[in-house]
Amino acid sequence: LVVITAHELVLGIIILFLCKIVRCVNGCGKASFSSCNPKVCIVGSGPAGFYTAQHLIKARPDVEVDIFERLPIPFGLVRFGVAPDHPEVKNVINTFTQTAKHPRCNFYGHVNVGKDVSIEELRQAYHAVVLSYGAEGNRRMGVPGEDLTGVYSAKDFVGWYNGLPSCQELSPDLSCETAVILGQGNVALDVARVLLSPIDILKSTDITQPALEALAKSQVQRVLIVGRRGPMQVACTIKELREMVNLPGTRPEMVAADFDGVTAALKDLPRPRKRLTELMLKAALENPGEKEQERRNKASRIWGLRFFRSPIEVLADPNHSRTAGIRLAVNRLEGSGEGACAVLTGEVEDVTCGLVISSIGYKSLPIDPLVPFEPRKAIVPNTMGRVHQATGLYCSGWLKTGPTGVIATTMNNSFDTARSLVEDMNSGNLDVSSAKPGSQIVSALLEKRGVKPVTFSDWEKIDNVEMRRGEAKGKPREKILTVDEMLQVARA
Repeated sequence: LVVITAHELVLGIIILFLCKIVRCVNGCGKASFSSCNPKVCIVGSGPAGFYTAQHLIKARPDVEVDIFERLPIPFGLVRFGVAPDHPEVKNVINTFTQTAKHPRCNFYGHVNVGKDVSIEELRQAYHAVVLSYGAEGNRRMGVPGEDLTGVYSAKDFVGWYNGLPSCQELSPDLSCETAVILGQGNVALDVARVLLSPIDILKSTDITQPALEALAKSQVQRVLIVGRRGPMQVACTIKELREMVNLPGTRPEMVAADFDGVTAALKDLPRPRKRLTELMLKAALENPGEKEQERRNKASRIWGLRFFRSPIEVLADPNHSRTAGIRLAVNRLEGSGEGACAVLTGEVEDVTCGLVISSIGYKSLPIDPLVPFEPRKAIVPNTMGRVHQATGLYCSGWLKTGPTGVIATTMNNSFDTARSLVEDMNSGNLDVSSAKPGSQIVSALLEKRGVKPVTFSDWEKIDNVEMRRGEAKGKPREKILTVDEMLQVARA
């Protein structure tokens, strides 16, 4: 039996401690535990990027995460995609802020990965690189006339009223009476609601001042939200539809024939789809009560869902200078439920309108020729977030799955990617035994190339200025709209 005194025990611990420092010095060139820690780089600071970082930091007490963002400001579509009248959805920014301020997390804004620093350089600097830069491209309709003045993508239109710097030159003409939105997802309903909302509602949100002023002068009185399939395939959620139904100063205008056979099919629908369809039926077919009828009678603006229609041409005015209408193909459905397909009938229908907004989906873009990319699906090919044939390269968010789902969906798929990465670290499939320089070498590269990143504390300066400006106008914030001004404030 060996008896160890307390003095000897303490001495042993000190020796082990010193040995670990020596190992770090030998492997990393300096006496620092963090130098030997697994280092992960995340490209993109939207929900996918932050949720991936959050899970990695929680799952491994030694992992260090650096987040690189092209803009000087974080949070991606939470800032630039969520409707201004949905402030509760933006509360997730509080969680992201906690992650960004974690001792093992760093934010580097105003760094354009693929231009300022290459993916290969990041892969050399980090044990793993996670691509989470989302879907910044637009899906085109592919019809004649879609480049006419008066035709916009929903992504750009939303970016315009939410303050995305690249969309501030959009300046949409809202002098027409009728607008047509193509697509029936939540983004389409967001756009319709913003177009028709009373200004008194919008002016207490974080909508940009130029957009607020343009909407105050808007002459749009009628918005049609068009889908190629039927009521039972509509892509929006019941919350978004309920907001349209209850929007002050508006009334619904539906085509009763679009709902033929829907009532009989209700009993076989899953509960969420059933509730959504019942709400549409109520708005379209039921006689409203006295109070609701009185509200509708006073309404000056109209919205409506139009089904079984696909765009085939945007019609120009006599001068061929701007949009005057849209030609829609009339469809019928083959099959049923979510898998039903729209088939052309040969009939067409022309709708007079001066504004067409295409809300048929966002699209991810390739970031580097060396990164695998599936152009048809517009995703990086992967299995559970592991990029195919690229050890140490991962993806999360819409780049991983395509542009579907809400923020909670992105959270789950980002957590899955983080779990895959941690599993690979733990199993040895991802070698984290050798030291990597991480941000140390990347910062040196950026400095050499004249790029000065924006830190999270720099972003907080921007945040404070925006909130002060908003407070002066009775708004949560007044967003800074140009990258130059953001940088000026950050570096003041």
